Amino acid sequence: MNKKTEWFASWFDTSYYHILYKHRDDTEAQEFIRNIVALLTIKKENKLLDLACGKGRHSIFLNKLGYDVVGADLSKNSINIAKKFENERLRFLKHDMRNPLKNKFDVILNLFTSFGFFEDDNEDIKILKNIKNGLHTNGIAIIDFMNSKKVINNLVPEEVQKIDGITFKLTRYIENGFVIKKINFDADGENHTYFEKVKCLDLTKINLYLNTVDFKIKHTFGNYQLDPFNENTSDRLILVLE
Repeated sequence: MNKKTEWFASWFDTSYYHILYKHRDDTEAQEFIRNIVALLTIKKENKLLDLACGKGRHSIFLNKLGYDVVGADLSKNSINIAKKFENERLRFLKHDMRNPLKNKFDVILNLFTSFGFFEDDNEDIKILKNIKNGLHTNGIAIIDFMNSKKVINNLVPEEVQKIDGITFKLTRYIENGFVIKKINFDADGENHTYFEKVKCLDLTKINLYLNTVDFKIKHTFGNYQLDPFNENTSDRLILVLE
């Protein structure tokens, strides 16, 4: 893989990405969706955007709950898979979240650590600005990010997973302020290496980003059960913005 290629643009669009993560349990994600829409009393007539939706698992579940949802993702492969689930109130489109949104929404969700991918802080700030500009007046945004401190303290340096006859060798490390996962495997007669890189953003740093675009934190949660955030023990850093 060309190191100059943005890692998410190449890795997310491969079939191997979907193989490695095929066993993800949707139960926890669905519990979170139920909890957050109940807490925020999101109305069924509201327009929702699932930004960086992947194959659309959150979008599809939100739609099953009765919501009008658009899912957007950079990966053409993921969007093509998600489009099989489209209906009158569920649509999917290919979109780079660094680009401005063409429509406005009542709620914009950015879930499962789909933020902090970029070397340049200004690109992360640009995404937050696009989210803010993509909201109707009194709209809200929900960002579900990793708790960087806990991730760093509990990093598993090496791991092997065998899935569908492929042996994935995973190496994790911290470099230049990023949590990096190196993914190496043999498949289709070739050796493949991909990377996942997510910036080690804590609440203080994210708040600096938010202040730049005049976003305010309404709620902060530490897990999908919406318990209070603790930087030492919480699994997630979940922000509700207005």
